[in-house]
Amino acid sequence: MAFKNVGTFDIGKAATQSARNGNGAMVNMDAAGIASGQAFLSSELEKRDMLVRTPLTSFTYTRDIPIRVGGGWAEFVSAMQVGYGITGGSGDSLMHSGGANGVPMVQADFSKGLFKTHMVAAGTRVMWIDMQRGNMTGRNIDSLLRDGLRMTYDKHMEQNAYTGFEVYNTTGLINNPDATVMEASSNGAAASPSTKWADKIPDQILQDVNDAILETWARSEYDLDAVPNHIIMPYEQYNYIATKKVTDLAEKTILAYLLENNVAGKNGSDLVIGATSWCKGAGDAGEDRMAVYCNKERYMAMDELVPLTRAMTSPNTADFCYDTAYAANLSEVQVFYEQTITYMDGI
Repeated sequence: MAFKNVGTFDIGKAATQSARNGNGAMVNMDAAGIASGQAFLSSELEKRDMLVRTPLTSFTYTRDIPIRVGGGWAEFVSAMQVGYGITGGSGDSLMHSGGANGVPMVQADFSKGLFKTHMVAAGTRVMWIDMQRGNMTGRNIDSLLRDGLRMTYDKHMEQNAYTGFEVYNTTGLINNPDATVMEASSNGAAASPSTKWADKIPDQILQDVNDAILETWARSEYDLDAVPNHIIMPYEQYNYIATKKVTDLAEKTILAYLLENNVAGKNGSDLVIGATSWCKGAGDAGEDRMAVYCNKERYMAMDELVPLTRAMTSPNTADFCYDTAYAANLSEVQVFYEQTITYMDGI
């Protein structure tokens, strides 16, 4: 069979003719149509970032207070204290002669303090179909929810440690009603006097730190074990002393200067200076507050009687999911010696 010569082949014309339907309508096959027709490739060609980005936050309570673990589901935490006394005092009344018919007797006064505890409860729910889909994507939904639960628990611990809960009538490290409150000293400027550290020279900042340390230590009768060893303050003040040089020609920062020359260090204490957002505006009339105290279990603590525990998991057929309950038992902040903590406002 001989082929008929039809002349030059026009691919555009042929495509247009082949795209006509029975009613004479024509499907758009231009460049835009071809591009949109390849949209399914967007999911095939993407690069998956496997990192799940969690919320930004910080927790500092484990640094700033001793945490004792264990104790069970107790309703209170008790602490024993004892005070000693002797007839006539411990001065010349202890002097004794051979013919004396009696000796002064030491007496002990015991007391017990009770501190509140509270239970924490929270739960997670994972839909059954989401668990199956997680097998396809390689992500564990239950694990992601546990991370969120842990963050929520840490935030609760943070507030419990620093301020307590007003609804439960508890306080924390920076608002203890029995602590002594001092006001930062003025910089002595005639035109615009200020107590803020940003307006003071390094020696004046060191004086504030030493004043708070000595005030606290003096109330402890200068017990060498009770020398304050911990200072917390807002981030603004901490970052200022951590970056500001003592002088323009010096390489040493104010923070290094404070750590080397504070009176606590001169008396055998290893002073720690840290920052926390909870000190911002925590003072009287909303002033920034610095807390100076002895961070030892003998003087203060917070009990985690039952750490966050996965209590039970059960299938929920009504909602087609798995429900998991978590629980913990915590105490309020326990300050056993209120004389070992001092606040300085206005820094």
